[in-house]
Amino acid sequence: MIVRLTDAWQEILQRRAANTATGAWPEPVNELLGEMAAAAVLMQGNIKFNGALILQIFGDGPVKVAVAEVQPDFSFRATATVVGEVRPGTALPELVNLNNEGRCAITLDPKDRLPGQQPYQGVVPLFGDQREKLGKLSEVLEHYMLQSEQLDTTLVLAADSQVAAGLLIQRLPVTGEGNLAGSRAATQVNEDQIGVNEDFNRISILAKSLKRDELLELDVETILHRLFWEEQVLRFEPGTPPHFACSCSRERVARMIRSLGADEAQSILAERGHIEVGCDFCGQQYHFDPVDAAQIFTAPGDQPPIPPVVQ
Repeated sequence: MIVRLTDAWQEILQRRAANTATGAWPEPVNELLGEMAAAAVLMQGNIKFNGALILQIFGDGPVKVAVAEVQPDFSFRATATVVGEVRPGTALPELVNLNNEGRCAITLDPKDRLPGQQPYQGVVPLFGDQREKLGKLSEVLEHYMLQSEQLDTTLVLAADSQVAAGLLIQRLPVTGEGNLAGSRAATQVNEDQIGVNEDFNRISILAKSLKRDELLELDVETILHRLFWEEQVLRFEPGTPPHFACSCSRERVARMIRSLGADEAQSILAERGHIEVGCDFCGQQYHFDPVDAAQIFTAPGDQPPIPPVVQ
């Protein structure tokens, strides 16, 4: 699977840069978030999950958390919280795994949850089997796939201020139904194929020859031809192209304020005269004055009637 994000990715960066409260992210953070967005879109397209796929990095460096979320219709958004200085050229370990305590989590949140159903989440550290720090996001996700699915995976990711792109190669399960059911026999068969499947290894070697500049600058057709000109390539286009979208709303923010409690809300109002909440994903600002805040904590039946209009 291959993805190339342009306009939607640029919109995310422009919205962040236009936010006067935060300003633009440092370039290394842009690159990390772009790679995360491309990887999340690839994984959503690969599993065709009817719900949100959320890729998160929890860091112990200057980047505290980075998030990319993709919906079934390929709408996506991304954000990061930076708590320390990020110098140009800072690599992944220095960004999010300074003391080898960083974590990567992938959450699958079903769109229509059944009663009592919880999202599925898998979490892995940002180091390899020998506790060596992994230097690239692609290495982290390849390690995740190998541990969680026992499937060989090759990822090539790249991002700058204009493009976020990625190429995903994954060996199909040897057994279908048994693998999906999580049977011990199917898992063993798949583990036996790790690293030794000649067809996958050939395609993987070709994919890994793709350079960062090529992934960022070349169109999809050119990339596929350069890498796999000796292979039979069949194109399957997604129904909806990836696009930026944010699910924030005034109603959701009101629910968040209600969860703080009336005392906390009144404390903020007493200090500032209003409650201002900004969305980290899209930059939208939501303003609540004392009247707005009072309505949040008033049950619908308790609200005063609207006075009649006197002609």
